[in-house]
Amino acid sequence: MDSLVLSIDCGTQSLRALLFYPDGTLFAKKQIQYDPYVSPKPGWAEQDPEIFWQSLCQATQALKRDYPDEFNRIRGVGVTTQRDSMVNLDATGQPLRPVITWLDQRKANMTYVPNKLLQMGLKAVGMEEALKKTQTDGKCNWIIQHQPEIWKKTHKYVQVSGFLNFRLTGQFVDSVASQIGHIPMDYKRMRWAPSYQFTSLLFPIDKKKLPEIVNPGTQLGVISFDASQQTGIHEGTPVIACGSDKGCETIGMGVLNTSMASLSFGTTATVQTTTKNYFEPIRFMPPYPAPIPGHYNPEVEIFRGYWMITWFKNEFAYKEVIEAQHLNKPVEEILNDLLYESPPGSMGLMVQPYWGPGLKHPEAKGAMIGFGDVHKKAHVYRAVIEGLGYALLDGLHSIEQSGKCKVKKVTVSGGASQSDAICQITSDIFNLPLVRGITYETSGLGAAIVTSVGLNFYSSFSQAVEKMVHYDKEFIPNKNNVALYSELYKKVYKKMYVTLKSLYQDIRDITGYPEK
Repeated sequence: MDSLVLSIDCGTQSLRALLFYPDGTLFAKKQIQYDPYVSPKPGWAEQDPEIFWQSLCQATQALKRDYPDEFNRIRGVGVTTQRDSMVNLDATGQPLRPVITWLDQRKANMTYVPNKLLQMGLKAVGMEEALKKTQTDGKCNWIIQHQPEIWKKTHKYVQVSGFLNFRLTGQFVDSVASQIGHIPMDYKRMRWAPSYQFTSLLFPIDKKKLPEIVNPGTQLGVISFDASQQTGIHEGTPVIACGSDKGCETIGMGVLNTSMASLSFGTTATVQTTTKNYFEPIRFMPPYPAPIPGHYNPEVEIFRGYWMITWFKNEFAYKEVIEAQHLNKPVEEILNDLLYESPPGSMGLMVQPYWGPGLKHPEAKGAMIGFGDVHKKAHVYRAVIEGLGYALLDGLHSIEQSGKCKVKKVTVSGGASQSDAICQITSDIFNLPLVRGITYETSGLGAAIVTSVGLNFYSSFSQAVEKMVHYDKEFIPNKNNVALYSELYKKVYKKMYVTLKSLYQDIRDITGYPEK
């Protein structure tokens, strides 16, 4: 095990530099924390892109300082980053403005208004408002409309991954599997969309402003002299195209086909699988390019998913926060006790976790139903966790129905996956075996897998996954709990949105929230 690969995992709140052996063992990591964003105006979420680069340099230099011998054995570098956070670069590669991150809520004006016939068709299939929301969420459109001088100077408009890859190599090249967001992408053909395609009409970006994109596993450049001086990585070290954090997380959990699905218990909760076939898990919602060439990652997401744990902690768990500080433990560990204090089904308390409006359900709001005088804080917390499980199960069913497939096992990663109680609840709700990886750094492991294949350490992705992915624990469904959850899911949860939809619409009309 003389060789190592370096994974750079740049997230919303921190950047991690990770050294992996070719057998998937994590040798060392350095994590640099930063504020997730600054908010110059209400609803805005921006970040200085230099923070990402400075954090990368700080992390790699720390690895070199603490592990000089192993650092010198780095054979390749792979970058995985947050999605839908774009950087405007001038011709020299310098940022022209802060990154508008995926958390930003500002709205642009519509750039494309379909003709009346098309409007009727979109309305008939329930996509008229989704089309509007997609355009107004496009931050390229906002910059074009509100900062035309910045857009005029923009030489390249790239993902955070494209920015870091440029700083490492001096080349405006990025992975196909990182191009996820409000950009003119032809997801079916995995290329930039021609000018006549829908996404080019919604996001009218001159293709000259977009980077060259290559298949994951391709060498997109080598560490330049300047990058070597700043990062400590040897000049000439290959940099391999990888993919987005969620896509790398999926391969890092060993999900190579539709017999398995990856659950991500992060700020945005997702269920995702891997397939060679193009299919839309939700109508008009394309699958994303996977970190495996020629494959797709169909995905259903629950916006603000396991952020709800933070919401609960901030709003209801002051006592637990103080107790955790006193015991010098993570507050999430104390919150686990609440899950054991309440029974499966939370005594009939049900949560629909639409804490943020989705593209297909823009009027939706969160809901808790079934309250009684028996319910305490513990029931509310368990109901939140169960509601997220129901929502992810609903997403899995959409994937199975659209892809004509059957998932036999689920994997789990993300912050909340460290809780055995949450993992067991999820296994019971899904009625499927659930496995958790031996390393928490699954996105970084996924990038290491892609990098290892790109360096020819392995002849195929299946061989790399077999050698590099290792599981820590398997959770088996409890039959008694499965029966209870199945009844609640089918007879209550599945009817909640349909039953409450008209009320959600009235609330929206009266209060103006969610914004139209």
